Amino acid sequence: MTDLELIKACKKGDTSAQEALYHRFKAKLFGVCLRYAESYQEAEDFLQDGFIQIYKDLYQYQPFGSLEGWLRRVVVNVALQHIRKKKKWQKAGDLSNMEYKMESGHDIIADLSAKNLVKMVQGLPDGYRAVFNLYVIEGYSHQEIGELLGISSGTSKSQLSRAKAFLRDLLNKTVLT
Repeated sequence: MTDLELIKACKKGDTSAQEALYHRFKAKLFGVCLRYAESYQEAEDFLQDGFIQIYKDLYQYQPFGSLEGWLRRVVVNVALQHIRKKKKWQKAGDLSNMEYKMESGHDIIADLSAKNLVKMVQGLPDGYRAVFNLYVIEGYSHQEIGELLGISSGTSKSQLSRAKAFLRDLLNKTVLT
Protein backbone atom coordinates (compact mmCIF):
# COMPACT_ATOMS: atom_id res chain seq x y z
CA MET A 1 0.00 0.00 0.00
CA THR A 2 1.40 3.41 -0.94
CA ASP A 3 1.56 6.28 1.53
CA LEU A 4 -1.33 8.01 -0.22
CA GLU A 5 -3.53 4.89 -0.13
CA LEU A 6 -2.62 4.40 3.51
CA ILE A 7 -3.60 7.98 4.37
CA LYS A 8 -6.93 7.66 2.53
CA ALA A 9 -7.73 4.47 4.44
CA CYS A 10 -6.74 6.08 7.75
CA LYS A 11 -8.99 9.07 7.03
CA LYS A 12 -11.88 6.63 6.55
CA GLY A 13 -11.23 5.22 10.03
CA ASP A 14 -9.68 1.92 8.91
CA THR A 15 -7.91 0.70 12.07
CA SER A 16 -5.70 -1.74 10.16
CA ALA A 17 -4.46 1.18 8.03
CA GLN A 18 -3.80 3.20 11.20
CA GLU A 19 -1.81 0.30 12.58
CA ALA A 20 0.11 0.00 9.29
CA LEU A 21 0.90 3.74 9.37
CA TYR A 22 2.17 3.38 12.93
CA HIS A 23 4.42 0.42 12.08
CA ARG A 24 5.73 2.06 8.92
CA PHE A 25 6.91 5.24 10.66
CA LYS A 26 7.32 4.44 14.37
CA ALA A 27 11.08 3.79 14.27
CA LYS A 28 11.95 7.01 12.45
CA LEU A 29 9.60 9.09 14.56
CA PHE A 30 10.86 7.49 17.75
CA GLY A 31 14.36 8.63 16.81
CA VAL A 32 13.03 12.19 16.58
CA CYS A 33 11.33 11.80 19.98
CA LEU A 34 14.55 10.53 21.58
CA ARG A 35 16.34 13.74 20.61
CA TYR A 36 13.77 15.87 22.41
CA ALA A 37 13.17 13.65 25.44
CA GLU A 38 15.11 13.35 28.67
CA SER A 39 14.65 9.58 28.75
CA TYR A 40 13.55 6.59 26.73
CA GLN A 41 10.25 6.53 28.61
CA GLU A 42 9.58 10.19 27.90
CA ALA A 43 10.34 9.57 24.20
CA GLU A 44 7.77 6.77 24.21
CA ASP A 45 5.23 9.21 25.66
CA PHE A 46 6.09 11.76 22.97
CA LEU A 47 5.65 9.10 20.28
CA GLN A 48 2.30 7.94 21.63
CA ASP A 49 0.99 11.49 21.95
CA GLY A 50 2.43 12.23 18.52
CA PHE A 51 0.48 9.45 16.86
CA ILE A 52 -2.69 10.49 18.64
CA GLN A 53 -2.18 13.98 17.22
CA ILE A 54 -1.34 12.57 13.79
CA TYR A 55 -4.61 10.63 13.66
CA LYS A 56 -6.54 13.72 14.80
CA ASP A 57 -4.86 16.01 12.24
CA LEU A 58 -4.64 13.60 9.32
CA TYR A 59 -7.35 15.50 7.48
CA GLN A 60 -4.90 18.45 7.26
CA TYR A 61 -2.24 16.49 5.38
CA GLN A 62 -1.87 17.62 1.79
CA PRO A 63 -0.13 15.07 -0.48
CA PHE A 64 2.06 17.75 -2.07
CA GLY A 65 4.97 17.18 0.30
CA SER A 66 6.58 14.25 2.00
CA LEU A 67 4.32 12.32 4.36
CA GLU A 68 7.30 11.53 6.56
CA GLY A 69 8.20 15.21 6.76
CA TRP A 70 4.65 16.10 7.80
CA LEU A 71 4.64 13.33 10.43
CA ARG A 72 8.00 14.55 11.78
CA ARG A 73 6.67 18.08 12.10
CA VAL A 74 3.64 16.86 14.07
CA VAL A 75 5.83 14.81 16.41
CA VAL A 76 8.28 17.69 16.91
CA ASN A 77 5.37 19.99 17.76
CA VAL A 78 4.03 17.48 20.28
CA ALA A 79 7.47 17.21 21.91
CA LEU A 80 7.73 20.99 22.06
CA GLN A 81 4.30 21.21 23.68
CA HIS A 82 5.49 18.85 26.40
CA ILE A 83 8.65 20.88 26.91
CA ARG A 84 6.70 24.16 27.05
CA LYS A 85 4.42 22.66 29.70
CA LYS A 86 7.43 21.88 31.87
CA LYS A 87 8.76 25.43 31.54
CA LYS A 88 12.17 24.47 32.86
CA TRP A 89 14.18 26.99 30.91
CA GLN A 90 17.70 27.01 32.22
CA LYS A 91 18.59 30.33 33.80
CA ALA A 92 21.57 32.21 32.49
CA GLY A 93 24.75 31.07 34.14
CA ASP A 94 28.25 32.42 34.10
CA LEU A 95 29.98 30.54 31.31
CA SER A 96 33.05 32.74 31.28
CA ASN A 97 34.88 30.48 33.74
CA MET A 98 34.37 27.31 31.71
CA GLU A 99 37.46 25.91 30.08
CA TYR A 100 37.68 23.19 27.50
CA LYS A 101 40.91 21.27 27.21
CA MET A 102 41.25 19.04 24.20
CA GLU A 103 44.06 16.81 23.12
CA SER A 104 45.30 18.20 19.84
CA GLY A 105 44.35 16.07 16.88
CA HIS A 106 42.00 13.87 18.91
CA ASP A 107 38.76 12.97 17.12
CA ILE A 108 36.14 12.86 19.87
CA ILE A 109 33.27 11.94 17.60
CA ALA A 110 35.08 8.86 16.32
CA ASP A 111 35.17 7.52 19.89
CA LEU A 112 31.43 7.87 20.42
CA SER A 113 28.54 5.80 19.19
CA ALA A 114 25.30 7.30 17.96
CA LYS A 115 23.65 5.95 21.10
CA ASN A 116 26.11 7.86 23.30
CA LEU A 117 25.54 11.06 21.33
CA VAL A 118 21.76 10.74 21.73
CA LYS A 119 22.24 10.21 25.47
CA MET A 120 24.35 13.35 25.65
CA VAL A 121 21.68 15.37 23.87
CA GLN A 122 19.07 13.85 26.20
CA GLY A 123 21.21 15.04 29.10
CA LEU A 124 20.75 18.66 28.10
CA PRO A 125 18.30 20.72 30.16
CA ASP A 126 14.90 20.99 28.45
CA GLY A 127 15.35 24.46 26.98
CA TYR A 128 18.84 23.74 25.70
CA ARG A 129 17.74 20.42 24.20
CA ALA A 130 14.74 21.92 22.39
CA VAL A 131 16.70 24.79 20.86
CA PHE A 132 19.66 22.55 19.97
CA ASN A 133 17.44 20.04 18.15
CA LEU A 134 15.40 22.68 16.37
CA TYR A 135 18.44 24.64 15.19
CA VAL A 136 21.09 21.98 14.59
CA ILE A 137 19.01 18.97 13.59
CA GLU A 138 15.75 20.38 12.20
CA GLY A 139 17.28 23.51 10.60
CA TYR A 140 14.97 26.15 12.05
CA SER A 141 16.15 29.76 12.34
CA HIS A 142 16.35 31.49 15.72
CA GLN A 143 13.35 33.60 14.72
CA GLU A 144 11.29 30.45 13.98
CA ILE A 145 12.45 28.79 17.19
CA GLY A 146 11.41 31.85 19.14
CA GLU A 147 7.94 31.70 17.62
CA LEU A 148 7.60 27.94 18.23
CA LEU A 149 8.73 28.12 21.85
CA GLY A 150 7.37 31.52 22.81
CA ILE A 151 10.82 33.00 23.46
CA SER A 152 12.85 35.76 21.85
CA SER A 153 15.37 34.98 19.11
CA GLY A 154 18.07 36.27 21.49
CA THR A 155 17.03 33.71 24.09
CA SER A 156 17.15 31.04 21.38
CA LYS A 157 20.70 32.08 20.49
CA SER A 158 21.85 32.04 24.10
CA GLN A 159 20.17 28.68 24.75
CA LEU A 160 21.99 27.25 21.71
CA SER A 161 25.30 28.67 22.89
CA ARG A 162 24.79 27.18 26.34
CA ALA A 163 23.71 23.85 24.86
CA LYS A 164 26.92 23.69 22.83
CA ALA A 165 29.00 24.57 25.89
CA PHE A 166 27.18 21.93 27.92
CA LEU A 167 27.80 19.29 25.22
CA ARG A 168 31.48 20.26 24.94
CA ASP A 169 31.79 19.79 28.68
CA LEU A 170 30.10 16.38 28.47
CA LEU A 171 32.35 15.38 25.58
CA ASN A 172 35.43 16.38 27.53
CA LYS A 173 34.32 14.40 30.55
CA THR A 174 33.45 11.37 28.43
CA VAL A 175 36.55 11.29 26.24
CA LEU A 176 39.23 12.61 28.53
CA THR A 177 38.32 10.57 31.61
